[in-house]
This record gives sequence, structure tokens and C-alpha cells, in this order.
Amino acid sequence: MKILTSEDIRKCDQYTILHEPVSSVQLMERAALACTNWIAEHCKSHKNIAVFCGTGNNGGDGLAIARLLHSKGFDVEIFTNNLKAKFSEDAAANLKKLRDIPGLSVKSFKDKLNYRFDSKTIIIDALFGTGLSRPLEEDYKEVVTQLNAMSNIRIAIDIPSGLPADGTIAEDAVVLKADYTLSFQFWKKSFLHPETGKFAGKVVILDIHLSEDFIEATDTNDYVIDDSVIESIFIPRENFSHKGSYGKVLVAAGSYGKIGAAVLATKAALRTGAGLTLTLAPACGYRILQASCPEAMFIEGGDRYTTHFEHDEDAVYGIGPGLGKEPETAAALMKFLKKHKKPLVLDADALNMLAENEKYLRLIPEYSIITPHPKEFERLFGKTGNSFERVALARRKAAEYKIHIVLKDHHTQVISPDGKVFYNINGNSGLAKGGSGDILTGIITSLLAQGYSEENAAMLGIWLHGRAADFAAEKHSKESMLPTDVIDALSRAFEELNKKVMVKL
Repeated sequence: MKILTSEDIRKCDQYTILHEPVSSVQLMERAALACTNWIAEHCKSHKNIAVFCGTGNNGGDGLAIARLLHSKGFDVEIFTNNLKAKFSEDAAANLKKLRDIPGLSVKSFKDKLNYRFDSKTIIIDALFGTGLSRPLEEDYKEVVTQLNAMSNIRIAIDIPSGLPADGTIAEDAVVLKADYTLSFQFWKKSFLHPETGKFAGKVVILDIHLSEDFIEATDTNDYVIDDSVIESIFIPRENFSHKGSYGKVLVAAGSYGKIGAAVLATKAALRTGAGLTLTLAPACGYRILQASCPEAMFIEGGDRYTTHFEHDEDAVYGIGPGLGKEPETAAALMKFLKKHKKPLVLDADALNMLAENEKYLRLIPEYSIITPHPKEFERLFGKTGNSFERVALARRKAAEYKIHIVLKDHHTQVISPDGKVFYNINGNSGLAKGGSGDILTGIITSLLAQGYSEENAAMLGIWLHGRAADFAAEKHSKESMLPTDVIDALSRAFEELNKKVMVKL
């Protein structure tokens, strides 16, 4: 799914109005109906609705939603700043429709003090939409601050008021903190970054049938990795195949006290379907790896830490988890990279060793995949002020070194050498545990060995990682799930994906 800027979304609305054709107020009604149906379906145990409307088109959405919810039997109260203010044309049309409906009235913000917000009251935020390009003014800032202080469920229409669609916010900005955001047609970029996404809550994308022709023709470098993307990437396993059909993985990982990282990466590679898996690790990990991963072969790379890397042109390498940063290990890694020219996966301590000297980065084979978390990224490429700047820097570095960067975050991003950014939207905070990154290394390396392109291996890899994590959280909870639970849940993720793909064949 494409991520469009607020300006492109505005143009998409106008193109739809002109070419469908549909009037702007009819399109507003379509959006309001989509929101109303979602609220009616998911909020059945709630009776009271308080809708806070601005004077622009987002407020018009809110006024239409209030009317439609009232028709479905909800008790609805509407609040706006000033009834004498100038409303947008479509908002004014919806305001006029309310006047003839018994039991519906529009009150000023100050009247909310007399309104009884019981625990079942849902607050709907329709104050400002994507057109807002400045901080909230004082009257609205006061209302939003008061609404944020309440324990009621808050649902934002299209975007939380005060939140820009395309970028970050000032530290002291006042933004409506939503529990749910009902967004029209598209993810907004601000939903996907930690500084801003925390205000959106759970994002629900509602299809309001904007012009597919416009969307297809509009250029962007920002995308969401949704199910349709994954289903187009995934290659079902052939019946008439053998282990040679699915590649050879060589995981170079582990050191004394960190053999667990090698175990996790190896198990993940095996569970992701590699035809043949080898683990290069120091001798101190031999018994552990052979006992815990009997399906993988062991290659000794040293005694307590790795001092040499076996060179196998037929293998796809995943290097780094728990490797350590001993000088001998670093020297051996650089020697290996000078010789090895095929794309590989680099993570964890491999990245930390590369960060020691900028010239080492030139040794990374073109189109390789590196998987840094934010601190590792900072060591490699420098400090940034926020996650938006980090993605911009990652774009430049991916192009400069001709590599793919998997930038781990709540919504992990794949940044390609051509400047495209793909945001993952599954997964959960249960992955915020040591070992989760080791699993991702094994998954992506396995997919790369199976013949997926670097970009597709990275995208499918982070999707599988996140989907398996969602299954693990469902079974164990986010707090108690372990990285090994995520590995075990990969089978369920593949089972689900195979069923979806086979239905379409």
C-alpha cells in the first residue's frame, strides 16, 4: 500500500470528485458512513457518544457521523467551538442537516462542563484533519488537553487533532491521544514513527473508494507492507523439490557466554525453510548447538570466539548475533568481507565491528542486508534528532553503499538502495526482548538463500517475524512470550500465508 502525503491525499479526493463523479459532500457522507459502521460494530456495549467537531471538513465528517450514529440508536452530543464561526461548505451542509433532527443539537465547548461523561461515553475527535499545518490554537489546545485527561475511549477521525500527517511535532505540542484512529484509505507517515505514532493508538484503515487510477499514477517512495504485498511476494513450496532447491544458509554467530544467539538465529533459519543450514561458531558452543539444533551442521570457527570465517561461495551468510568484538574476530571478519562478494545479512556485533572504522563499511558486498536497531544505526552512520531524520539518513546511506537497511523499530522499515521505504505494520512490543533480532537475522538469511530478492527477503522476513510474534503474544502474552515462542509460531504464520495464497491460485 502506498503512503501518500497530505497534499497528495487532497488531490486524490479532488480527482475522485471530478472523475467518479461524486460531489464533495457525498464523498464526506461515504467517509462518515464507513466510520459509523465501524463504530456501531465495535462499540456495541457503549451508548453515549460525544463528538467534538471543528469548522473544517474534518468537523464536517464528525457532524455527519453524529447524525448517522444517532440514527442507529446512540445517544449523541455534539460540541464545537463557535456556532457563529465560518464552517467549510460541506461542514455547513452537514450542520444544516442536524437542525431538523429531534434529539440532536450542537453545543459549544464550554457546555461540555455540564455534560456527564460516564465510563461508557465514547469521545470522537473530529476537530482537525490532515489539512492542519500549525500547532493547535489556545481554545482547541485547552479542549484537547481536557479530553486527554479523561479515561474514556477516544476515537480520532482520519488523524488525531494536532498531529501532522507527514512529519514530526514539537516537544511541547498538544495532540489528541487516541485509542483508535479511523483513517481514510491510507496510512499516514506520522502513524508509523514512535514520536508521533503513539498518539494514533490502533490504526484502522477504512476504504472509501478513492480513485484507484489516481493512486496508481501517483509516485511515492513510501509504502506499507500489508497482506496484499506479502501475498504477492510469497512463493509456495513446490511438491517436486529437494533440499538443494531451498539454498544453503551459513549462520556465523556466538561466542563464549553468547551461544544462545547462535542457537536462536540457527533455529529461525531452519524454521523459515532453508534447505541446508550450517552454523559457524567457536568450539565452546559445539555441544549446545548440536544438542539444540541437530538439523544444522557445525563448523568450528575458533575456541571461545571466532577467529576465522569459512568461505563457501554456495552459502548465503548471516553474520553477527552474539559474535563478540574481539580484535581477532574483527580482523577475521574484515578479511572475509574483502574476499566475499555475494549479498549477505549483517547484524549485531558484525555491525558494531564495522562501525569502528568508516572504511570498513566499503567492504559490505553490494545489495547486502544490514539489520541495525537505532543505537547500532547511530554507531554506523551518526546521530539524528528523531526517527524521521533517521529514515532520511538511512535513505542516503542505503544509496551510497548500495545496501538494504532493515531499521528495527516498532514499525520496522526496509530501506532500499533506490530510496524506497517499506514500513512493517504487524508485530508487537513482546519483541522488545534480547534475542528477537537474532531470530530476524536467521529468518531473512534463510529467505535470501531460498532465492528471494534482497528487498523481498527483507520485507517478507520482517512480516513473518511480526506475524509470528503476534501469534506468540496471543498464546503467551506480550510480557511472557519468549524469542523461542516466536520461532515456534513461524509455522503458524506460514500455514496462514499458504492458505491465503492457495485460495487465490
